[in-house]
Amino acid sequence: MTSETDGTITDIDPDPRHHEKMAKKKAARDRLMARKTETRRLLIVHTGAGKGKSSAAFGMALRCVGHGFRVGIIQFIKGAWDTAERRALTSFGDLVTFKAMGEGFTWETQDRARDIAAAERAWTEAQTLLADPEYAMVVLDELNVVLRYGYLPIEPVLAAIEARPAGQHVVVTGRNAPDALLAAADLVTEMTLVKHPFRDGVKAQPGVEY
Repeated sequence: MTSETDGTITDIDPDPRHHEKMAKKKAARDRLMARKTETRRLLIVHTGAGKGKSSAAFGMALRCVGHGFRVGIIQFIKGAWDTAERRALTSFGDLVTFKAMGEGFTWETQDRARDIAAAERAWTEAQTLLADPEYAMVVLDELNVVLRYGYLPIEPVLAAIEARPAGQHVVVTGRNAPDALLAAADLVTEMTLVKHPFRDGVKAQPGVEY
């Protein structure tokens, strides 16, 4: 807003209290950010009953690709199901290693021994990625589900994650993340279910669920 007095145009703040409040907030934020100088590898966990755990991880993977960083993705549950995220991410060629190692949900296989064998095969591939410094990020999709059902012991999983290269981030997804993983993590996000169309009879749809 401007005011003209004696031929002089003067700026007038329409809300000086708001301007003062935001200026103080910015100054405090700037002081806070000035103290954030460390960069290091992170263990990130997405858990909870809400939708979006894997989707958020794939979004982070896409950010890495945008920076020209290499990403490795292991899916512990999904396997034969063709998903759009797999098609999209593998289109980046050598920047993305995407391996869907599962055989479907446990209620579909109905074979615990088979599920354990699939989890062990996926974990072997995951260990290869976790030991390779060329990967800036490794996504272990639905690993929490595997750990919850006891298909893999938690101790060697935590040991391999801890022994990973200095610059490598790890993202673990799935419901019911074990307490030991939560304790080891640097960042934990719990997706909370508030409302879902599935409860109203709406099936999974392309572009939303897969």
